[in-house]
Amino acid sequence: MQCIINRRAQFSASHRYWLPELSEAENYQRFDLCARHPGHGHNYVLYVSILGELDRYGMVMNLSEVKQVIKQEVTSQLDFSYLNDVWVEFQQTLPTTENIARVIWQKLESHLPLVNIQLFEHPQLWADYQGNGMEAFLTVSTHFSAAHRLAHPDLSYEENVEIYGKCARPNGHGHNYHLEVTVKGEIDAKTGMLVDLGALQQVIDEQVLEPFDHTFLNKDIAYFAEVVPTAENIAVRIGELLRSPVQQLGAELHKIKLIESPNNSCEVYCSQLDANQLSTISQHLTSV
Repeated sequence: MQCIINRRAQFSASHRYWLPELSEAENYQRFDLCARHPGHGHNYVLYVSILGELDRYGMVMNLSEVKQVIKQEVTSQLDFSYLNDVWVEFQQTLPTTENIARVIWQKLESHLPLVNIQLFEHPQLWADYQGNGMEAFLTVSTHFSAAHRLAHPDLSYEENVEIYGKCARPNGHGHNYHLEVTVKGEIDAKTGMLVDLGALQQVIDEQVLEPFDHTFLNKDIAYFAEVVPTAENIAVRIGELLRSPVQQLGAELHKIKLIESPNNSCEVYCSQLDANQLSTISQHLTSV
C-alpha cells in the first residue's frame, strides 16, 4: 500500500529582490520595499511530502533519516543565511518563495521520493512545487467578515428550516470567513515570480474583500439575492470573480478554499473548470 508522509522543518533567512541589470528606480518600481538594501528576513516553514510503499515496519521511510537528509541538504545551508548568496541558483533566479521551493525540490529529489514541497514565507503566503519544470503554485490567505441566511427563496420557512436548520432563522448569522486563493503559473527565470504578488492582492481586495466584507450577503450582494450563500456557493462565486483578473496577471486561478468556521470548509478547483463550466455552474445556482 502506498502512503504519503510529511516532514516539517524550518529555517530563518533573509533575501532581497534586486536585478542588477535594472536601475534603482526600476527595481523599486518592480519590487517595492522588497528591493531595500540589505534585504529582509522570514521564518520559513517547510513541509516535505514523500510517497512510497509501506514496509514491514509500517513506514514509508525512517523519519529520522528523512530529517537528516533535509538538514544536510537544505536547512543547515539556508538557516541564518542571506539567500541571494547561499546557492548559485538564487543568483540566476531571485529567491522568491516559489523559487526557493523549486530549488529545495532539486536539492532533495535524488535523496527522497518527493511528491510536494510546500514552503511558508509567513502564515498568509506559501508556495507548492511538484517537480514540473518552472510550474508552481502560490497561495494567498486572507479573511472577511459577513452575515448570511441559508434559505431558498422558493421554499417556505418550515421547508427551509427542515433543510438548513438554525441557519434558516430570519435574521441570519455571521462568520469570520478565512479565504485561501491559490494560483498556478510559470516561475519567471529572472524574477522568480509566477505572478506579481502586489497585483494579485489588489485583485483579491477589489473583487472580493471590499464588496464582501462586513455585509449581509443575501441583501448586499445582488448575486446572493437568489443564490443561497452557502460556503460552497460563496466559493464558486469568488472563483468566478477572480478567474479572469488572475488570467490578466499571467497566472491561472487554481483553487479557492473557504473556511466558514473551524468545523466547516470547502474547496473549489477552478483550474479543472473552463470558463464555460464556471458560467454554467453560476447560472445553475441562480436558477435552482
